[in-house]
Amino acid sequence: MEVGFFFWPFSPDLVRRMAAAADRYGYDMIGIADTPGNAMDPWVAATTVAEATKRARVALCVSNLASRHPAASAAAIASLDLLAPGRAVLGLGTGHSGTRNIGLGRSRVDELAAGARFIRKLLAGEPATWHDGEAQLAWVKRPSPVFMAASGPKALESAAASADGIFANFGLAAANLARTEASIEAGARAAGRAREDVEVWQIAALDCNADGAAARHKVGAILAFMAAGYILQGDLTARGVPVELHDAIKELRRRYSTRPGAADAALVDELGLFDYLSRRFAIYGTPADCRAQMLAAQAAGLRRVMFSVSLAADPVATVELFGGEVLPGLR
Repeated sequence: MEVGFFFWPFSPDLVRRMAAAADRYGYDMIGIADTPGNAMDPWVAATTVAEATKRARVALCVSNLASRHPAASAAAIASLDLLAPGRAVLGLGTGHSGTRNIGLGRSRVDELAAGARFIRKLLAGEPATWHDGEAQLAWVKRPSPVFMAASGPKALESAAASADGIFANFGLAAANLARTEASIEAGARAAGRAREDVEVWQIAALDCNADGAAARHKVGAILAFMAAGYILQGDLTARGVPVELHDAIKELRRRYSTRPGAADAALVDELGLFDYLSRRFAIYGTPADCRAQMLAAQAAGLRRVMFSVSLAADPVATVELFGGEVLPGLR
């Protein structure tokens, strides 16, 4: 199994400590979120990570097309590749906290797919057109992979047709993984691509803590952010939500925050959603709890996972404890 993690770069010290942990414990990928309303600039953080690591891939997980022109993002990921040759990954999403908290709207799925195709052409050294303007990056040494973040079936199909890889947000249970795979296979097939040409990483929350109760208390905030903010949007049946939970999810969507905190964690409990959301979207608890949950997910078909750790009780300790006590048993 390949395992990575991503986080909001709250401070230079946090970025340096996370980078050190990534290589020390053998994580396969470390990602930086693009959320300027919540944390420091992701490209500054990614540069720090690229220079501090030797092995782990370095990803923007994820940026968007609204706050950053796609040609500028293409040049930025190509620049990062010069610092970390062959290790740079550009992730793109429609926009959530990275756009909403600075007053911008989200992209449509078809716009995101077009942006991914545009950037891939630029990184291949070809001229490409975006909104009637032509760009070319003749200096690029090698094409870095471009991933799309996707959760619903249509978005997963679009990503499989348009990107090099996918950060998939649909859940870790066997039924969720099977529906994700079916959508990706359909999208690749429709585009005349081989399924093996699309690299897929599942997204989940992680809080690994010697104090299991502390992990449970904190993980609810990121569950609210993930579920209500971008995964469980639109048709809840199509998103795999049992009908008896539809009203609670709609209320969660109405009340959660794009700057999540203790109130969101309490809200998940208040609405009776913790058990369902945590089974689907999180690995949490003591190292023994996390190990059991990971082995179950592995048996269900999980092969690559990127963990969101920003809102763990202690993000650095979570990465270190999981890396030291759980990760070795998954290899």
